[in-house]
Amino acid sequence: MEYLIRFAQIHESFRKAELEALADLSNIDVTFSEYRQYSPHSIVRLPNDAAARKLIQRSILSQGIYELWGTGSTFDELHRDIARRTSSKWPRYRSSSFKFEVHAFQAKRTMPEQAEIIEDLRFLGFEGPIQLKNPEQTFCIFEECEWKVREPSRVYFGRLVASGSRGILDKYTLKKRKYLSTTSMDSELALLTANLTQAAPGKLFYDPFVGTGSFSIACAHFGSVCMGSDIDGRAVRGKKGINILTNIQQYNLVDKCLDNFIADLTHTPLRRGRYLDGIICDPPYGVREGLKVLGSRDGRGKEVVWIDGQAAHLQDKYIPPKKPYSFERMLDDILESAVDSLVDGARLSLWMPTANDEEVELEIPTHPSLEIISVCVQPFNKWSRRLLTYRRLRDEDVKLDQSLGPKMLGEGSTANDLNSFRRRYFEGFKTAASAAPSPPGDAG
Repeated sequence: MEYLIRFAQIHESFRKAELEALADLSNIDVTFSEYRQYSPHSIVRLPNDAAARKLIQRSILSQGIYELWGTGSTFDELHRDIARRTSSKWPRYRSSSFKFEVHAFQAKRTMPEQAEIIEDLRFLGFEGPIQLKNPEQTFCIFEECEWKVREPSRVYFGRLVASGSRGILDKYTLKKRKYLSTTSMDSELALLTANLTQAAPGKLFYDPFVGTGSFSIACAHFGSVCMGSDIDGRAVRGKKGINILTNIQQYNLVDKCLDNFIADLTHTPLRRGRYLDGIICDPPYGVREGLKVLGSRDGRGKEVVWIDGQAAHLQDKYIPPKKPYSFERMLDDILESAVDSLVDGARLSLWMPTANDEEVELEIPTHPSLEIISVCVQPFNKWSRRLLTYRRLRDEDVKLDQSLGPKMLGEGSTANDLNSFRRRYFEGFKTAASAAPSPPGDAG
């Protein structure tokens, strides 16, 4: 059967990837008959209404899914297609309570115009009561118009089957969250990332750059058990009794939170082994200040310092020494960690920056044991960030002739030497934009 999906007109490159991830998670066979990235409408083939509901019920970028009753380039074509496709179904809904809705993309209809469009559908023969609130059936007319063109280029008509999960965005909005930082991930993108990583009940998820816990909250909402770590102890401990756990408690998700701890990706207390069902993270980009990793610059240990009879490194306020870290090496380490800890078929989703310039764009990191599932882009002004989603392959499916290749270690000792994106951000963008102002923060 054919169904019409109506998308929210935001994050266009994420929409198809999200639905494909949800279809794979629920073992739903879906085929995209019509999909255009910047159109709010898509036609898919699904087995039945039950599959349609299951596919769309947790989608963040879908407003709803509709049984497709007709489509055409004009209203006359639409009416003929409705009769051709669905005339046998009309008696089924003849006595049901119902309402009609008219939605126009890049256009606006007056109430009299909407009434005229609806009146032209009287041939459907519905005799049930019109009920604007909680009707048994909702039928929708969708017009798609070109920019500044009055008449629609495409018209669709469908019966509402189920709505998406955009209603939860208000619940999780950062405006209402108790513990935040300047790098807290937007709640919509966090929930979307959790969908792409296939968070679900019975799964264990880990965020190695947990920050204020945005991803943990999103994954826990979908039923996963979560844990996280961060090199910045201040983020994990919080201040004045407010921390990550405060956010978890705010949404009644304590039973889904294992714990959060202070560590970095290269120095983790987690046991080795493949037991994680998902890794989800937004690693630091190192633009405001250079990336750091635990350790001393010279690689040697330090003598124990005693304060009031207690070793300094055992005190709560202790800040361990850190050394510069290569951005490219960090990406490699994330992939290596995923390969070592994810079960077969589990997913890794990570955000990474790139520039809107061929000469500045960073290559997508790869690993022979990880299959790239999707690459989604969130554009800004002169740069973008990409959400990369990988799937852990079974060891027997890894191509033996595909070598891992040398690690991108980065050379030098300064933040710019160790982070090509940071260096090009300040050098390349200034050249292209006549020394545009730098972002706030430490540039060293």
